[in-house]
Amino acid sequence: SKSWIRGFTTNPSLARKAGVQDYQTFAQHVLQVVTDRPVSFEVLADDFSEMEQEAREIASWGGNVFVKVPITNSEGESSAPLIRQLSSEGIQLNITALLALEQVEETLRNLSQDTSNFISIFAGRVADTGRDPVPMMTQAIRMMKPWKKTELIWASPRELLNIFHADSVGCHVITVTQDIMNKLCLIGKDLNEYSLETVKMFRRDTLSAGFRVQASQLRAQAV
Repeated sequence: SKSWIRGFTTNPSLARKAGVQDYQTFAQHVLQVVTDRPVSFEVLADDFSEMEQEAREIASWGGNVFVKVPITNSEGESSAPLIRQLSSEGIQLNITALLALEQVEETLRNLSQDTSNFISIFAGRVADTGRDPVPMMTQAIRMMKPWKKTELIWASPRELLNIFHADSVGCHVITVTQDIMNKLCLIGKDLNEYSLETVKMFRRDTLSAGFRVQASQLRAQAV
C-alpha cells in the first residue's frame, strides 16, 4: 500500500530462505495480492532452451510480470541470445546479476527499446569488493538513456544510505530488504538523541545479561 514501493522481486535464493516449497504456487499467490505493480520472477533452469520455455510460462502469469534472466548461466555462458529473442517478442525482462558495465552494454544491445525492462546491477556486491558502485551506476544511467522504457535497479543494498546513493545518481529503483525498511524511521534523527538511545541499549543488555566487573580482592600492604 506504500506509494514509494514501486514493485516486488524475488529470486531462487530468497525464495529458499523464505521457506518456499512450490515456486509456481508461491508466484500465483503473490500475483493475487499484487495486481497494480511490477513483480519479477526468475527463471530456474540453467540450460538456455529450458530457460526460454520457463520465461514464456512465467510471462503468461500476468501483465505486471517481469521475467528475471541472469546475465549468464552457471557455466558463464552469455544470456544475450536469449535476451534478444525474448525481448523481440515483447516479453518484459529483468536482467539480473550484473556487476560490470560491459554486461550493461551487452544487455542493452539485445533489449528492445519498445518493451518495458529492468536492469539489475548488484551494487552491494560491487561494494563488497572494495569498489565504490556510485560511479558505475552513474555511467549505467548515461548508457541507458536511449532505452526510455528500461529502468536501472540498484540491487543488493547494504545500508539505508544506499537509498540516498541511488537517488543521487538518478537510479530508477532500489531493492530494499525488510531490515533496511525498518530503518527508514531513523532518517534525519537527532544524533545526540540516537547516541543516548545507544547507551541505554548497552545498559539494558548489561542488566539483562547480568554482566559484572568485580574489583580485585587483593590489596597492596603497607611496609
